[in-house]
Amino acid sequence: MEKLTIEKARRLNDSMVTQEHLRIHAMNVSYAMGAMAEHFGEDPEHWMAVGILHDYDYEKYPEEHLQHTEEPLRAAGVPEADIRAILSHGYGICSDVVPETNLEKSLYTVDELTGIIQAAARMRPQGITDLEIKSFMKKFKDKKFAAKCDRELIAKGCAMLGMEVRDVAAICIEGMRPHAAELGLAGTESAN
Repeated sequence: MEKLTIEKARRLNDSMVTQEHLRIHAMNVSYAMGAMAEHFGEDPEHWMAVGILHDYDYEKYPEEHLQHTEEPLRAAGVPEADIRAILSHGYGICSDVVPETNLEKSLYTVDELTGIIQAAARMRPQGITDLEIKSFMKKFKDKKFAAKCDRELIAKGCAMLGMEVRDVAAICIEGMRPHAAELGLAGTESAN
């Protein structure tokens, strides 16, 4: 079975996902996953490809998320380990697949964490380009900010990884920063 490439992941994701905010989310997660892969000495391209595909069925089946993922991805030739990783990111919410590998634990954590990073970056004139971990952590601790993002889940994921929230967030921000313009996170000043 061939390795899941970024190109193949994009093609598969684009066949299901049309909403811009969901595409942006997939890219946020992808870039954060690439940085996590580097942190663990793994293959960034591979982790990024899994990140792109993690919400494959969400737009069409929001109430049945991950129930329409396994068969189509298997039919498309996506490796079993990658399908398992994608299923594990919904652990305790819409899946009973426990995240076990660093790839799975990272995806589980980064999925929610990038939501708060994105929200924090959007509040800043320079976007993510000068977002420091100190100001991110202030937003993270403010439960009213990006309230839909599940902080308990993020903390649980970080504990699974044996890492602090601030350290995982710093890695994710670094992974997302070079792609600020593509992610719409270059800040309000650059739009003028």
